[in-house]
Amino acid sequence: MNKHLLKLAPVAIVLLIATGCASTSSSDETKASIAAAQQSADEAKAAAAEAQRVANEALQTANAAKRESEDANARIDAAFKKSMQK
Repeated sequence: MNKHLLKLAPVAIVLLIATGCASTSSSDETKASIAAAQQSADEAKAAAAEAQRVANEALQTANAAKRESEDANARIDAAFKKSMQK
């Protein structure tokens, strides 16, 4: 029985080495996937920040337009009241 185990030892060693290499390969693939996911997340974060900047700019423009509109309406109301008094 010990002779059979000694004959199988080289085969077992080859299998262990092959399994170890496969594990290293899988680990490398996993690391690459994680790196790609991190890059995608960073790009998404940058795109979100740019979208927020554009939205803030649009809000400022809308607020300025609202103020101008309110000022114009106030001037029109004042002019209408003045014309009604004549």
